[in-house]
Amino acid sequence: MLTALAPAPQAQAFLPELAHELHLTRRVLERAPEAYFGWQPHPKSMTLGKLSSHVADLLANIASTLRTAEYDLANYAADHAELPATSAELLRRFDAGGADSQAALEEASAEAFEQAWTLRHGDYIILQQPRTQIVRHLISHCVHHRGQLSLYLRLLDVPVPSIYGPSADEPAA
Repeated sequence: MLTALAPAPQAQAFLPELAHELHLTRRVLERAPEAYFGWQPHPKSMTLGKLSSHVADLLANIASTLRTAEYDLANYAADHAELPATSAELLRRFDAGGADSQAALEEASAEAFEQAWTLRHGDYIILQQPRTQIVRHLISHCVHHRGQLSLYLRLLDVPVPSIYGPSADEPAA
């Protein structure tokens, strides 16, 4: 009889957190109005569409981190050339990436979490850390940009959802 193996201890720690952050992030992404995907609050800021796309993709990077040894930022523009044209497309991409990352966490061994992962730009190594630290960084990075996206919503007078507590527009969920 085959018995299912329990996820690695690192995955057991990350899975509930990832599920929670996916839920909260989706609540914010659902409110990004596609009619304003080209809007940006400042010339140095990303457009709403680009920021929403970045937020939608960040947690999906957990899967690629666990399944690859490195990423070369020299490929970033080509890998992210297509921005979602609609809110439905944005949410489909987010949901698929989130599900893939949850599956990758469940499948990863404890040893895989400890293996080094490298972020480079061509020959220049930007960072090299154990995958556990990269997963932690990706979750934090998503939270950071989700906060930016919440500000964009406020500037567009779109009701901001409660995230970790109530917002001015909504009581705590």
